[in-house]
Amino acid sequence: MEYLLNLFSNAQQALFEALVQPLIFAMGLTNFLEDGYTATGWLLVGLLQLLVMLTVIGRLQRWRPVEAVTDRSAIRVDVIYTLIQQLGIFRLAIFFTLTPLFDELFGMLRMAGWTTWHLDGLIPGLTHLPWVSFLLYLLVMDFANYVIHRSQHQFEWWWALHSLHHSQRQMTMWTDNRNHLLDDVVRECLFVILAQIIGIPPGQYVAIVAITQILENLQHANVRLWFGHVGERLVVSPRFHRLHHSIGAGHESISDGKTVLGGHNFSVLFPWWDMLFGTANFEKRFDATGIRDQVEQGRDYGTGFWNQQWLGLKRLAGRA
Repeated sequence: MEYLLNLFSNAQQALFEALVQPLIFAMGLTNFLEDGYTATGWLLVGLLQLLVMLTVIGRLQRWRPVEAVTDRSAIRVDVIYTLIQQLGIFRLAIFFTLTPLFDELFGMLRMAGWTTWHLDGLIPGLTHLPWVSFLLYLLVMDFANYVIHRSQHQFEWWWALHSLHHSQRQMTMWTDNRNHLLDDVVRECLFVILAQIIGIPPGQYVAIVAITQILENLQHANVRLWFGHVGERLVVSPRFHRLHHSIGAGHESISDGKTVLGGHNFSVLFPWWDMLFGTANFEKRFDATGIRDQVEQGRDYGTGFWNQQWLGLKRLAGRA
């Protein structure tokens, strides 16, 4: 763990000195040097993720696709979402809008005597075992991901935003970042608060986000791939997650003869949470993806980036 963190830190320093620092000086923003260094770390994570997507996951899609690509314009919109996330545009917006509010909030809590609760400090000696500490934080964050994801399918107002993610009929590795920006803001706030409460070290938090996002790109890939009877129950596979996107299966359930929000396969990294709470479906299926009212009733979820964002707000207000 220490070796990997040092390797990443050296690459971050090199990228900062070669690109970001000169840009900050040129713009006269020297008071943001420390923040610029942090942003460089997220930019590096995004660039590495794009590299893995293009060189590994992209080849898997070409090797054994689930379906032929017929709507490339829809995928190009997903690419825009991915670039907004991976090139740091979204985090830059968060930095100038919400970060000052969080800094003030956490500062006030510390002044009031509320200190960070370090989860790995509960077990003596665990802080000296970085890999074990990392896995502990990874499990906690993955469980939080399950709870948040299931909530996105449980509450009408949240589904109004999250449904944009499920409206992609041509799911590929780019689909993971196809989210309403307000949905992303809500999730980001919840994870920042949780990370502060349990005391995840900054380096480990970046690593957890990077690992999670890479695996999510693979899960959304247009690839006919599953991990076998045992592997499917250890790590979320593209098959397991595709069923979550299946029309009428992944985001719905039947109660008293009526269709209600719900569904299956909400886990992000480990399917154990679905298994524990009874929401797992391990059928070996590769269904068509989308939303029932989109397919059967022609409900419009938008075609372009801004159109999709606007319709999401209208659904939230009950006007679309």
